[in-house]
Amino acid sequence: MVAYDLTRVFEQIPILLQALPTTLWIMVLTAVIGSLLGGLLAWAQLAEDRAFAGLAQGYIFILRCTPPIVLLFLVFYGIPEFLKWWLGLDINNWSRTVFVILTMILLFAAMIAEVFKAAYLSVPKGQTEAGLSIGLTPAQTFLRIVLPQAFRIALPNVTTAILNLMRDAALAYTIGAIDVMGAGQNLISRNLGNYSLETYTAVALIYWAIALLISAFSQLLEKSLTIKER
Repeated sequence: MVAYDLTRVFEQIPILLQALPTTLWIMVLTAVIGSLLGGLLAWAQLAEDRAFAGLAQGYIFILRCTPPIVLLFLVFYGIPEFLKWWLGLDINNWSRTVFVILTMILLFAAMIAEVFKAAYLSVPKGQTEAGLSIGLTPAQTFLRIVLPQAFRIALPNVTTAILNLMRDAALAYTIGAIDVMGAGQNLISRNLGNYSLETYTAVALIYWAIALLISAFSQLLEKSLTIKER
């Protein structure tokens, strides 16, 4: 057994950082598109149409109860087969990152929808009534009065959801996508299993650094919003 070598950790970090753009690309696309879909799901749950609300609630329940790795395999293996059977379309040559992003969007939307719904419901109804009473339209009332307050309330949970997304997206290596974790697995294979602990330490340091930056930015943004509200 090879002894633990701390210098290997710092030697491997630059190599792993070459795959960082893929990790960040997955996170950013998922957070943006997933938030839009999550917003639609939150709105659907609050809609007066019970059938519409039921569909949204069913989607959220199913996705929240599906382990990320199971969903990833369903998307990666299932969607190409389904499209080939239904449309005769072969997408097996698509980048594996596409399947990871699609999986994370589906999962993130279900998680963030509950965050958005809870934040919206936590804003007192009197705020909406006050906006309407001074002549604002429902859309203006939502954008100018309700949304800023709901966003500040939701921000800590949104940050948690993004950190969970970073954790779940690390499963990309299981289908061969080369993100930070995938690059780490390749390094371990290249070294014939040697220095695996050092490699995982380097991978963890990169993820910890990303998490610290996200958390720090969230705290600064939350503090800024609190000051403006005062």
